[in-house]
Amino acid sequence: MKHSLNDSPAALGYRMPAEWEPHEATILTWPHDERHWPGVFDRVPAIWARIVKELEAGEDVHLIIHDDATEQSALAEMKRERVQGDRVRLHRIPNNFSWVRDNGPIVIKNQKGERFFLDWKYNAWGDQWPHDLDDRIPTLLARELKQPSLEVAMVLEGGSIDVNGCGTLLTTENCLLNPNRNPNFTKEQIERNIKDQLGVRHILWLGEGIQGDDTSGHVDDLTRFVAPSTVVTIINENPDDPDHAPLRENFRRLKTMTDQDGRPLTVISIVQPQPVLVQKNPSKAAQPEKEAGLRIPASYANFYIANKCVLFPVWNDLHDAAAIDTLQRCFPDRRIIPINSRLLTWGFGSFHCVTQQIPR
Repeated sequence: MKHSLNDSPAALGYRMPAEWEPHEATILTWPHDERHWPGVFDRVPAIWARIVKELEAGEDVHLIIHDDATEQSALAEMKRERVQGDRVRLHRIPNNFSWVRDNGPIVIKNQKGERFFLDWKYNAWGDQWPHDLDDRIPTLLARELKQPSLEVAMVLEGGSIDVNGCGTLLTTENCLLNPNRNPNFTKEQIERNIKDQLGVRHILWLGEGIQGDDTSGHVDDLTRFVAPSTVVTIINENPDDPDHAPLRENFRRLKTMTDQDGRPLTVISIVQPQPVLVQKNPSKAAQPEKEAGLRIPASYANFYIANKCVLFPVWNDLHDAAAIDTLQRCFPDRRIIPINSRLLTWGFGSFHCVTQQIPR
């Protein structure tokens, strides 16, 4: 159901909840196109099955399915993973790729629990990939779930923002101000659209992203809210690494920032894993676990906060244990589920990139 409003969602009391607030469900798009995982795609669907297995213990799971072959893959992999399936629903919606954080809906709600599925424009991170099908996902999924949807005439990907649910939003200049997104919008117009649609009052701007990130610096690879006035952010301790300076600048900015009520942010740092390199021209026998030449965006920040657990990317790295411990202290009532992300991030995304929450 497409809607138009006489006033902005924010003026009507709608807001984007924080990710740790209760979910009704998580949305996933089952992978079907090997172009993001060349040479290793046959090992990718099992990752989705593992994600569904962990999520179904605490919330419903909506799976977007491209076609018959994709459905057969999903059912076979979930059976192999012993997914119970009682809370899993399949929705036949043709799609290009599986990065539903960016091409799926951003769901807002009001105090009555009424929701809108926001359908922002989507151009595949600056027209890098086909996206004609993906751009339609929010409205089509809303129709499937009998939820109202609202089109927003601005490009915005879910991975480019993070909110505390109380009025503050984190993003990056490198992404939202990139001319390949909204070249006719000023920074002030972008901020006004975000505030009007997502119910935030205070926007915090970080600078650049990390090496290997083909999204122009999504914030979900850098810094995440874990409480209303607390963020975790990745840092790099090697002064010779290209990520060292931009991450140090982001950390410096965070230490000067406040939430919507003027309270200084508590900033918790996590040391970035060592560079993860993969083969530039993978063969059928490619092994992304082994170093080669192309750097992928290895980060501990691309975790997903579900109702009962946190899906957490690890890298077979000496910093894994400390990163897990940090997240466990941030979320003492949730299980931290460490999953090796080297294969998934062969496609240049991790667990936050492939999930999108529907607030309860």
